[in-house]
Order: sequence, then C-alpha cells, then structure tokens
Amino acid sequence: MSKEIRSYSLIVLGTFILGISYNTFLLPARLAAGGVVGISTILYDLYGWNPTLVQYAFNIPLFIAGYFLLGKNFSVKTLVGTLLLPTFIGFTTNLPFAVHDPMLASIYGGMLTGLGLGLVFRGNGSTGGTTIIGQLLKRYFHLSSGFAQLLIDATIVIWAMFVFNLELALYAMIAIFITSKVIDFVQLRSSTSKMVMIITEEEEAVKALIHNEIDRGTTKLWSEGGYSKKKKALLFTVVEQAEAVYLKEVLQQQHKDSFVIFLNASEIIGRGFSMPR
Repeated sequence: MSKEIRSYSLIVLGTFILGISYNTFLLPARLAAGGVVGISTILYDLYGWNPTLVQYAFNIPLFIAGYFLLGKNFSVKTLVGTLLLPTFIGFTTNLPFAVHDPMLASIYGGMLTGLGLGLVFRGNGSTGGTTIIGQLLKRYFHLSSGFAQLLIDATIVIWAMFVFNLELALYAMIAIFITSKVIDFVQLRSSTSKMVMIITEEEEAVKALIHNEIDRGTTKLWSEGGYSKKKKALLFTVVEQAEAVYLKEVLQQQHKDSFVIFLNASEIIGRGFSMPR
C-alpha cells in the first residue's frame, strides 16, 4: 500500500510540475517541444484553441486505442497521468509569471519538463499522448521505441518550423534534448560513485589494499589476455568519488603494472550505498 501511495504521489507531483513548465516556459515562448503538448502549443498559436481541451481531445482517444490495441501495456497509472496532465495545465493557466525568451524557456522549460516526466516514470506512470502512438508504431511497423518517438517528435518540430519559424523549432529541439537528459538523471538518481575494474597479477595485494585502506569489498573474476593468453584476476569494486581519487593514487604508486578502469556508476543499491525502494 505504501509503495502504491508513493507511486501515485510521484505521478501527481510530476504532472503538476509539467503543468507549471508548460504555462511558464513552453507556451509563452511558443516552443512545441514534441508530444501532444507540442501539438496543443501549435494549435493555440494558429487558432487560439484551449491547450487543456486539445490535450483531452487527443489523449483520451489515444488511451482508448492503446488499451484495445496494446492491452497489457496500459494501466490505471497511465490513465491517471493522461488525465492529470491537461488538468494541471488548465489549473496553472493564470500563473502570474511567464518567460518569453526562447533560450531561457528552452533551458529551464526542458529542465522542469524532464523533472516532471522523470517523477512520473519513477512512479511507473505515463502521460500517454504520443508515447502511445510510438508503441503502436513499434508493434505494427517493428520500429524501436526510441526511434518511433523520435519520428513523432521530429514531425511535430518540423510542423512548428512552418507555423512559427526555424529558430523557435531549433529552441524546441534544445528543450527536447535537455528534457531527455534530466529524465535520465531523475530516473537513475545519478551519483558520484565509481565502479573500479582492476586487472592484476598481484591479486592478494590489491584486494588487501582495497579492504584495509578504503574498507570496500571486492568481487573477483578470471580474465584471459586476448594476445598473451595469460590468465589474470579481474577485480571490481564500487567506491565513492573521494575513495576513487585515493585508490587511483595508491595503485599508481604501488601497482603500476595493474590495468585499471574507472567508470561512472549511475545508481548503486546495496550495503554501504543507497537501499532499494
């Protein structure tokens, strides 16, 4: 029950943030940054149609079509997100502030939109809309999800280029790019932790160094050189950034023949790091 409450809370908060982002940044700056939201921006500029009503008019039929054609991929949470987004856009219509500069709007609107969508996705929800069209294209035309969504957003941005101008279309593309990066950040909760992979012939000494100096565990695999055919231990561990800096210095001083790789770790779940939720 607590997990479900948390999921729905994230969907509500995320769609509310999306409503603020749309009315503060995207609509005032006339940025059609993909999706049904972008379509509603274009139609508002062309005909003065209410964005909330336009999104209801698109989202509800798309949800129904997706439910019957895709079935199991749709849930109550998708319906909640589909209905809440236009509702919050209508609720936040008369905010006392708006950003009309397209550069500022593309940056901050992209960030806020990414935050909102990231929270919705963290709640295992969806805002429906063109993502449903993307899933239909994936099923019936055998396209990847990412490519299908790219085609849809690109079509909307090209349409915006003719309705507005090339510059606003390019700013919309900046917003889309920033949105995608922030979504990844929110979903993965990117951290400063590093995964360290060490190929060494001094297995016991390196293990002792990691255990004794920075109090981290290690996992050992066996590796074989592609050219030399020699077997060496492959040790890997996960450390915090400050520990990684110290470990790098010590390895360079004491184990110069070891082959070491430091990789960014987006999210670590387990003992000594964040716990699963």
